[in-house]
Amino acid sequence: MSRDGKCGIFLKTLEDYKSAVYIPATHYIYTPLNQLKGGTIVNVYGVVKFFKPPYLSKGTDYCSVVTIVDQTNVKLTCLLFSGNYEALPKIYKIGDIVRFHRLKIQEYKKETQGITSSGFASLTFEGTLGAPVIPRTSSKYFNFSTKDHKMVEALRVWASSHLSPSSALLKLCDVQPMQYFDLTCQLLGKAEVDGASFLLKIGSFLRIYSLHTKLQSVHSESQATLLCLEFHLHGGTSYGRGITVLPESNSDVDQLKKALESADLTSQHSDRFCQSEHEDSFPTPSTMVNGIDLRRSYSGSGSVSLYEVERCQQLSATILTDHQYLEKTPLCAILKQKTPKQYRIRAKLRSYKPKSLYQSVKLHCPKCHSLQEVPQEGNLDIILKENATKTPDTKLHNTLLYDSKIWTTEEQGGRKVAVHFVKHNGILPLSNECLILIEGGTLSEIYKLANKFHSVIPVKSGQEDLELLDLSAPFLIQGKILHYGCKQCSSLRSIQNLNSLVDKISWIPSSVAEVLGIVPLQYVFVMTFTLDDGTGVLEAYLMDTDKFFQIPASEILADDDFQRSMEMIMDMFCPPGRKIDAYPWLECFLKSYNVTNGTEQQVCYQIFDTTVGEDVI
Repeated sequence: MSRDGKCGIFLKTLEDYKSAVYIPATHYIYTPLNQLKGGTIVNVYGVVKFFKPPYLSKGTDYCSVVTIVDQTNVKLTCLLFSGNYEALPKIYKIGDIVRFHRLKIQEYKKETQGITSSGFASLTFEGTLGAPVIPRTSSKYFNFSTKDHKMVEALRVWASSHLSPSSALLKLCDVQPMQYFDLTCQLLGKAEVDGASFLLKIGSFLRIYSLHTKLQSVHSESQATLLCLEFHLHGGTSYGRGITVLPESNSDVDQLKKALESADLTSQHSDRFCQSEHEDSFPTPSTMVNGIDLRRSYSGSGSVSLYEVERCQQLSATILTDHQYLEKTPLCAILKQKTPKQYRIRAKLRSYKPKSLYQSVKLHCPKCHSLQEVPQEGNLDIILKENATKTPDTKLHNTLLYDSKIWTTEEQGGRKVAVHFVKHNGILPLSNECLILIEGGTLSEIYKLANKFHSVIPVKSGQEDLELLDLSAPFLIQGKILHYGCKQCSSLRSIQNLNSLVDKISWIPSSVAEVLGIVPLQYVFVMTFTLDDGTGVLEAYLMDTDKFFQIPASEILADDDFQRSMEMIMDMFCPPGRKIDAYPWLECFLKSYNVTNGTEQQVCYQIFDTTVGEDVI
């Protein structure tokens, strides 16, 4: 507590009080998140929207990543470092409130972020309305006034009506296979661990973040099949994975204690009965999570059949990559709401278009947002052959940019083909680093050269310089990947502009496009998913480069293995010859928007920030 709101010292115990020194409260100014500027050091308050528990960085410090939001609806991601694990914010769940003092603001990749600076300090509070306003900190002395108390309460009220509580926190009885969730529990037993692991004292209360469940079948010659629900805590820190020991003063721990006390009273007799009657009936393989034993099993003769096992193993076949704070919304409710809005859904894929998956790959312009078909090889060959009839102009050969060679083909009436080898500082590089300009080549000849040289650009002779072909043809070819430009948005420049790239030898498509005045088109998957969650049916639009399928759209047309992988994924989402009850669940984010067609407006839905699960690929 504080002394009449004037003393800036929070005294947690009598011993603290006896040893405390009176320090007048300092007047701190707190900056709203929408007013942050790079290069400044600020004090901020915010509600935790995402966090990673402290982990050992590649250096000697511990690191924690925290994303906060305030009443301005602006997000700020903070990278916090300290050599002392206890000095980092004690955050236990999304929705907690933090106060950061002396946070440095910087710009990184055109985004504002916060990092620790000299003297950085933090306080953390529960975000639950009505919970005691007790700061969590390892520091013995800190300022906390009546004004701070009001700011915490104001953030609690705002968050309760503007932010959805974390839906990832589940009870064991509600857990389903193929889920990722947070678990609050008490440690009852542990396995021996090596020296690289944290030692948990038995009886402590834990929160395990981003726990993953899988069904595992165990077969026995003499017994029925046992289906065991395993709990996995994967390595690394992605998606906030980790374990935190909760203090007994935490409100979630208090609720858990009450539930455990009630469960002990009502289940003592049944526990003794189950132990004596069934202790040796079935094998009980341990389910270990960093040394924690969490068991839940299903009898093969019970309600879960082997058919159900197969289905359950495919549940939640997609993973959400952001916005986990959003609550699930039934499709029937989405269809009644106004646009624009974002939703989290759980549904099954009733059908999809196009059925021929190679037809789902399109070319998209990021500037004018136009979509077009990928040119077929037959049409592309015609375009190249039309230019191949023109004789190369030898006056344009052998410049400071390139050395030129010309040869005459034996067939087709002695057609002349010119190849210009782009130099690096006046010297020809090795073939695997060399860009060539080809004039008069057919598609098959270009493909052969693309297998030997780093990059190929089809060109033609202009009045004063070599020129790119019409953008119906690719402006750059690398291996089997053809790079196209937007006819509407591009303004072609001279081939001599490649001089600005010759010292780099990387020939990155975006860099080549920029110096040649081309707006490059992106390969994207464009599909329509018909989703059904039992409350309604909705058509959603998917446009993605490589995040959803984790397969690059630019390579799928040229790679048979990628094509087979995509076919397997879609057959898993929508199994042919099965009823929809047997289909796996898909968790997706949807955003609604309006599309104007003449005088009519149509509501459309698009899938975003969703990817195929690791177990599916």
